[in-house]
Amino acid sequence: MITVAEESTSWEGITKSVEEGGLGFDYKWNMGWMNDTLSYIKLDPIYRKYHHNKMNFSMMYNYSEKFILPISHDEVVHGKKSLINKMWGDDWKKYAGLRLYASFMMGHPGKKLMFMGCEFGQFVEWREWEELQWSVIEEFDIHRKTKEYFKALNKFYLENSSLWSLDYEEEGFKWMDADNSEESVLSFIRIGKNKRKN
Repeated sequence: MITVAEESTSWEGITKSVEEGGLGFDYKWNMGWMNDTLSYIKLDPIYRKYHHNKMNFSMMYNYSEKFILPISHDEVVHGKKSLINKMWGDDWKKYAGLRLYASFMMGHPGKKLMFMGCEFGQFVEWREWEELQWSVIEEFDIHRKTKEYFKALNKFYLENSSLWSLDYEEEGFKWMDADNSEESVLSFIRIGKNKRKN
């Protein structure tokens, strides 16, 4: 059994053991990461340089808890738009943005939670009373290719332990450039337990 806290404050010790004075959860949702990155991807790239900290700030507190990076059902319902429709631009730019966002998420320390439908770029919000629009995968290349991209990205993640083996230790992550706001570029290295840089 795994216990996960959906908790949005800076209350300390959510994932510390009870013996250490914590609450004993295995993981805590990183609501700050989610809110910051989702607000960033909506922006026209011209304005992103003024909000660069939304993409790198989470590393300031990353090691305070054992975090999960959540894109949950809460973010794709009730007028909040599907993940693909949160992206800036026309359809081509939205899908490019989705691929980039998913890649950034996979590279960022923390376990991952991506709600169903996001992996093939479903345009409509999640509706609990009906199934996902699976038919679009067969009908439209962009949805099929997006699903294939997520499949390949998940495989890459699983096969490269540097992306997950030291998620909660500072030695597992190193910024190369965290502050290139003018070009909206972030670069970092993930390091695995075997100390190889992948």
